[in-house]
Amino acid sequence: MLNLILPQEELFDDKTNEFIYFKPEPVTLEHSLISLSKWEAHYKKPFVSTTKKTPEETMFYISCMVTKHVSNINLVVHRLMKNKELMEQIEAYIADPMCATTIQHNGKQGGKKEIITAEIIYYDMIALQIPKEYEKWHLNRLMTLIEVCSIKNQPDSKKNRMTKDEIYARQEAINEANKARLAAMKAKK
Repeated sequence: MLNLILPQEELFDDKTNEFIYFKPEPVTLEHSLISLSKWEAHYKKPFVSTTKKTPEETMFYISCMVTKHVSNINLVVHRLMKNKELMEQIEAYIADPMCATTIQHNGKQGGKKEIITAEIIYYDMIALQIPKEYEKWHLNRLMTLIEVCSIKNQPDSKKNRMTKDEIYARQEAINEANKARLAAMKAKK
């Protein structure tokens, strides 16, 4: 959860030719599976992707992240978006792993990457028996938990599986040891 305070502000309304004064306003944001699913329901495309979000998509995601009632959500999001310091805090919050766990992937990046959507994450939660309440966790922390549960639930044979390069290197070492042992046996004769 990210708690921000929109600063006091004075804006000019071109339509009414009047100044509008805003008092400081607290805003609470949550980068969670709930926020992601609201965004995907609206845009009908995966949120978790390498494609850069448009300013409109970013504004809508921030509105999905707002958890507490605010006076006017569109105005609050507009004010957030034009405040560089607050946007940097939001971006840092979204990028934060929110946990101490790091997972080594041993260079196994082959194969087709699965497109991750809210439904895939909910499926993983159900399959791994992760309680629904975790949908409110920071999304990066939830994704790490899902990955940890998947790894821990694998049979031992899959956990210790070697890459082709590791297999070839091991076999080469065995062959070299066998050649050395054979040469030593011939030398004894």
